[in-house]
Amino acid sequence: MKDFAIPRRRVLTGVAAAPALALSACASGEKDVGAVEDLMREHGVLRRAFLIYQECAPRLRRDTARVDARAIHDTAQLFRRFGEDYHERKLEEAHIFPAVKKAGGPAAAYVDVLKRQHDRGRAITDYVLAVTKSGSVSAADAEPLARAFEAFQIMYANHTAREDTVVFQAWRNALSARELDEMGDKFEDIEKQTFGHDGFEDAVARIGRIEQSLGLADIAQFTAPLPPG
Repeated sequence: MKDFAIPRRRVLTGVAAAPALALSACASGEKDVGAVEDLMREHGVLRRAFLIYQECAPRLRRDTARVDARAIHDTAQLFRRFGEDYHERKLEEAHIFPAVKKAGGPAAAYVDVLKRQHDRGRAITDYVLAVTKSGSVSAADAEPLARAFEAFQIMYANHTAREDTVVFQAWRNALSARELDEMGDKFEDIEKQTFGHDGFEDAVARIGRIEQSLGLADIAQFTAPLPPG
């Protein structure tokens, strides 16, 4: 049985995970996060971007002139830098996909289609950036953009669900505890080299500002109604 790697990144908590870490954990009020959890919470930021796209699709169909194209453009820029250029290219495609494909098994069959979906997503992001760069969306672009958002959201929901539940788990199982810990440190180094600081925290703050500008910050508004009967 593999030993569990000491996870790497720190998030707020009040409990030390082990006696050896107790002093530093209590002093900082933080606890480390493992590499797989880190990948999955980065997916959380990207899912919030897709929720923005999802909410903007019907708005585009109702009244294009009242849609905040600058907020959409900002979302696409965030998705490009944090999602595509960093998370996809520098982590998944450079390190996770090759290791999973080499290990073989059911998860390896996903790698090629996941890479093709990355490529398709980049083409869609190019399109979103192009049609929103002026600060408005033309009437002619409204319906094609809404359809692009819907197709992109469906693809990515399926994509990340398979990564979280199959591919990332296979990657973790293919590594020893020491290798997994080393990859966590490597990912942290890549993040700092890319952003100069904690890119995740910056992305969370930025997506929060976009949600606020579009009236999407209060999640109570999305509470489902009771079913009939």
